[in-house]
Amino acid sequence: MRNSSNVNTETPRFTAVVLAADRSPDDPVARAAGVCCKALTLVNGRPMVLRVLDALNAAREIDACIVCGPQRYTVNQDKELCDRIASDHVKWVENRATPSSSTLHVLQSLPKDRPVLVTTADHALLNARIVDYFCSHARSTECDIVIGLVRHELLVAAYPETKRTVTRLRDGAYCSCNLFAFLTPRAHTAADFWRKVESRRKKPWRIISAIGWMAVLRYLLGRLSLDEGLVLISRRMGLIAGAVIMPFPEAAIDVDSIDDLRLVQDIMRG
Repeated sequence: MRNSSNVNTETPRFTAVVLAADRSPDDPVARAAGVCCKALTLVNGRPMVLRVLDALNAAREIDACIVCGPQRYTVNQDKELCDRIASDHVKWVENRATPSSSTLHVLQSLPKDRPVLVTTADHALLNARIVDYFCSHARSTECDIVIGLVRHELLVAAYPETKRTVTRLRDGAYCSCNLFAFLTPRAHTAADFWRKVESRRKKPWRIISAIGWMAVLRYLLGRLSLDEGLVLISRRMGLIAGAVIMPFPEAAIDVDSIDDLRLVQDIMRG
């Protein structure tokens, strides 16, 4: 799954896009935290979105940050976030209806030859080491689009109490890291594919159905491997898709629920 024509000898650094809008108007984490948007939920006294921006700012692989959402009146609730946007250290753009349409909107506004890292504002345990590892390894795959994954066994060994969506394949079980690298101009078309499967994100077999029912059958029978799945996805999208297996279990933990928030708080206190 290589494409040598995609190699850029200048190795430009990534533009990072942080998806920061709520998926629903009444997010349970935001409600429990008493904030108007989940991205502003305090984790050890600091809003999650600022923790993510801190990690990106410290990463060697990143040279610009864009926050997509939340609504401007929500952004105005946090002075530090407002100050960063006003000083041009961070660019803010209005979100679209869904994460995939927001991603496509931002990608269309950027030079097509720039690599783009997409992550989420609820990735409260993100740090520069995770970012740099993912970006450098994603680039070395020479793929068009790359997703970050953590082996489920690594995650539960470190944090047995966590509950994540697991994709069980022939060669192992994997959890997503909310890290996506768009590395080439044609990778932008992947955001449109993402939009088609977005509502199925919590049901792995339904996501796999987007690449064909034969793939679903093989998945349900335990016969589909990660590499085979990537090949099928690549054919369906007309590009080369790859994955980076991350050695950091924290990379797979985001704050989707109140239980996740408690876990993240406990990890940080520890």
